[in-house]
Amino acid sequence: MEETKFCHISVMLTECIGGLNIRPDGIYVDGTMGGAGHSEKIAAALSEHGHLVGIDQDADAIRAAGARLAPFGERVAIVRNNFCNIREILEGEGISKVDGILLDLGVSSYQLDTPKRGFSYRVDAPLDMRMDDRSPLTARDIVNGYSEQELFRVIRDYGEERFAKNIAKHIVRAREKKELLTTFDLNEVIRAAIPARAREGGGHPSKRTFQAIRIELNRELEVLKDSIDAMIDLLGEGGRLCIITFHSLEDRIVKLSFKRAENPCTCPPSFPVCACGKKPKGVVLTKKPILPGEEELLMNPRAKSAKLRIFERRG
Repeated sequence: MEETKFCHISVMLTECIGGLNIRPDGIYVDGTMGGAGHSEKIAAALSEHGHLVGIDQDADAIRAAGARLAPFGERVAIVRNNFCNIREILEGEGISKVDGILLDLGVSSYQLDTPKRGFSYRVDAPLDMRMDDRSPLTARDIVNGYSEQELFRVIRDYGEERFAKNIAKHIVRAREKKELLTTFDLNEVIRAAIPARAREGGGHPSKRTFQAIRIELNRELEVLKDSIDAMIDLLGEGGRLCIITFHSLEDRIVKLSFKRAENPCTCPPSFPVCACGKKPKGVVLTKKPILPGEEELLMNPRAKSAKLRIFERRG
């Protein structure tokens, strides 16, 4: 089988570079480097005194980014890791504060389009879905090992699937006969669990369940929720955190985390003066998220659900 070339169209590239407000001598972090589309633009905007740290947990992304960013030499450091470990990563690079951090969340086009990765419900492949292939747990383990109640919780909470209970029941029933090994094995079970009328005109029936399993496997929401405050704390004065989300669960976490950082006071509304002592860390620059323009959506339909939110550190 021909190897899939690492190709990922960077979403809202112009908006992200503008949102970071890049200082030529500054220090920046791309926490989800992927094929380095955003990273390349950031590095190109830096002087010889600027620095970019690119982070990704995907081995294929690291290889592709390494080749693409090679012309920038020591201006760029590439680290294979998860952005949740950003504090330790920066300490390892001798960095205490940065001028900007970018996260482009979700699954990349390359991961979706590479059959062996098992992310796509459109191609028959082993149930994998790991963003980091060093992880021992795969989607196959979740589908065949989680209890019916656990599957229901995952599909309901992370897929926002209204037929979650029935899908979980059908998965358990099907795997009693034979282990579910491939994406099409799972597709078949999901299709049988959703009423025919509901399948009509509602997109692919597996979309929400695959999303849910992927999020659970890679701990995507947990990692995001636990990382935002640390990233804000790592920003120097005027530094910016730009985050692109692709579904409502991610966006809600970012929106609430930014709002809390802007107004952390926990005093009752009746208090005339703040007594909790919690100080604002900065301001949310995007009261409403930035959305892709019509021209971008024509070129890259996968950007349709993208939302960009920006926080600036002050004080």
